[in-house]
Amino acid sequence: MKAPIHKNVESPVRSVTVHELREHHFDPNWHFHPHYQLFTVLEGTGKRLIGDSIQTFEPGDTVFLGPDIPHLWRSDPAYFGGNSDLFTHGVVLYFQEDFLGKDFFEKPEMLHLKQLLIDSKRGVEYKGALRDHIREELLELRNAEGFHGILRLLTLLDKLAHGDAGSPIASYGYVNTYKVSETERMQKVHNYVLQHFAQEIRLGDVASLAGMSEAAFCRYFKARSNKTFIDFVNEIRVGHACKLLLEDQWTIAQIAYDSGFDSLSNFNRNFKRYIGHTPREYKGNYD
Repeated sequence: MKAPIHKNVESPVRSVTVHELREHHFDPNWHFHPHYQLFTVLEGTGKRLIGDSIQTFEPGDTVFLGPDIPHLWRSDPAYFGGNSDLFTHGVVLYFQEDFLGKDFFEKPEMLHLKQLLIDSKRGVEYKGALRDHIREELLELRNAEGFHGILRLLTLLDKLAHGDAGSPIASYGYVNTYKVSETERMQKVHNYVLQHFAQEIRLGDVASLAGMSEAAFCRYFKARSNKTFIDFVNEIRVGHACKLLLEDQWTIAQIAYDSGFDSLSNFNRNFKRYIGHTPREYKGNYD
């Protein structure tokens, strides 16, 4: 079955939709939609792709996304292995900008909320006490009905608009340039890299998967992702290495090869380039 990059999450009976997600893994399809989305992870680990950002995620990961920014929470491979003890759990809320009328957020009193919506077009990640508050509110909003639910959502958005615990996710000026017609091609590329990053990835193999020459694929990928294909692969590998470093079960050399790097020096060089610290420094910061 083809996985559409444009996802329909509209509720036929509610202007604000809240879903509790309980599955063996999160939706593995990279997608976007015209809704604002507030999402928190309660259970599960893996890779999070939002716009041109690649990060690992774990329980507590909480973000606010604006419309049409491509995103994916790709669960770790173990969640696809049929292990009945592993599952993912999250709560997601959707709404469109006009859910209270076309000009509601244009009113002078809505200035801070309007700025929040603008900021969300790059995606916003929340930490600390505000993140915990969002999680508690999303759990309450699962069962909130009618006016009470709308009022509770607006109160939460107002708190986000006046808080300072949010950090932008995608790079400044990021714009979604993907088209619905490109769904299958980019889905194949993302799936291939996420499944094979620990092995050697040949550019020719991926270009062939996309039905392009190597040169054409490199131009296409950079124009759509705001980064080179090699940067995309290395960011996924470095993100995987960060997770292993914090688990503190393997040597740095073992982590380098498990993450797909062909030498320790190459691993150290790329790790410092993307993270700003050496692997040893990064690990020491969390000890």
